[in-house]
Amino acid sequence: MVRISDEPPVEGLPTSDEIEAFQRGARDLIGVALRSLEVLAGEVSLPQFRMLLALNDLGRCPSSHVAQALGLGASSVTRLADRLHASGHIERGADEHHRSVVALELTERGRRLVDQVLAWRHQEFARILSRLDPGERAATAAGLRAFHAVVGDAYAADLHGPVPL
Repeated sequence: MVRISDEPPVEGLPTSDEIEAFQRGARDLIGVALRSLEVLAGEVSLPQFRMLLALNDLGRCPSSHVAQALGLGASSVTRLADRLHASGHIERGADEHHRSVVALELTERGRRLVDQVLAWRHQEFARILSRLDPGERAATAAGLRAFHAVVGDAYAADLHGPVPL
């Protein structure tokens, strides 16, 4: 069981309406993330893009760190890395301190692809959020920051599946 916060719960349970609003919000946010993948135009697969996103966050690192971040086995990461290296999206090399450790990092081509997807998301969120009243937008952003403060960065860290997206 994942502990969300050490803080005591706020009095009163959430209403069904509040929970439904968060469920709809989750679907909406996932929809934006999935639509952003259309930018890939078949250049890389979703699992390959997940690796590119992980490397974008991690920087140059051992392939074992990438495997852990994606919840994959070493052989799966090796296969993904083989394809992404062949397509020019990542570079492989030896770790500076341990020659037997394979280090992975994004190439300029891989970084450019990640940047294109993230830029699309940024523009799409700007388009969507511009349709909200500034007060609602500020309150929504404050609510999301508060939600994240309770959930925390580690909440999804041990998930195996489509994280990061």
